Amino acid sequence: MTPRIRTRGAVLAALFAVVLAGCSPVTEPVDPAPVDSVSQPMPANTEIDPKFDTAGSADESCDPTASLRPDSSIPASSTMAEIKQRGHLIAGVDQNTFLFGFSDPETGELHGFDIDIAKEIARALFGDPEAVRFKAISSAERVDALANGDVDIVVRTFSITCERLKQINFSTVYYVAGQRVLVGADSSARSLSDLGGQRVCAARDSTSLKNIANSTPRPVPVAVDDWSDCLVLLQQGQVAAVSTDDTILAGMRAQDRSGTKIIGERFTEEYYGVGIPKQNEDMVRYVNAVLEDVRGGAWQASYNRWLRQDLGAASPPKPEYR
Repeated sequence: MTPRIRTRGAVLAALFAVVLAGCSPVTEPVDPAPVDSVSQPMPANTEIDPKFDTAGSADESCDPTASLRPDSSIPASSTMAEIKQRGHLIAGVDQNTFLFGFSDPETGELHGFDIDIAKEIARALFGDPEAVRFKAISSAERVDALANGDVDIVVRTFSITCERLKQINFSTVYYVAGQRVLVGADSSARSLSDLGGQRVCAARDSTSLKNIANSTPRPVPVAVDDWSDCLVLLQQGQVAAVSTDDTILAGMRAQDRSGTKIIGERFTEEYYGVGIPKQNEDMVRYVNAVLEDVRGGAWQASYNRWLRQDLGAASPPKPEYR
């Protein structure tokens, strides 16, 4: 038999085998492996019902609203003189909270009410509001950034508390906020008390998260690194609500007006101050002097630009001094 005949015979044999296989009895298909329902991924570092100490009442051993009296002088050996010699202010801020501290997606520049406050401090020191380098930090990093000397100031929706005053210093109050609740537009909840057993999101190490955990009936607190993560979780249906200061909620609402709503009345008062390293009392006095001037006009202009539409008319809080 020639090689060509042998090859042709092999091909015919293979085709015959395929035909026989097609005529064989149909076998039962193998059951696929069971697949559970697939949920959308959560933002990095999200914790559901994190463990932290919620026992006891808040530390009320001080008046958190009272700060050191203002002093606009800049002695040669002062903290302010060292900052001026460096040539720029370093401010810890947010870049993910719309209206207070957020990054413009087109230019990458930071904008918002807190950003304006930081720029006014730079203006006072250097005569130039742009003489400031912003360092984006999370809520959980605010105290450490000051304690470690990574920044000169923190302007990041930073609530003054007696507990925090043991580790760092604060300026006078430049804004008063209050905790409320943001839910989906179709939610029937009217306040935090309607959300017992349901997931409610807040930033890690924030006073808001502890307030959620201490609420009755108790919701399930969900901790994230940035407030923008809470909005994502709400939009994906992975939490029932977000609860924090109404200022932050206003920014979320402004980003999704048709899909969200703010419910309930304020159930806390949050006093925002500029965070300053514990040892730099001269800087506290200097910033307080700057804030005296800011209350005279720049505060109102910034508020009207960023917050008035969502929070209504307001005026700067009066300073309290020790």
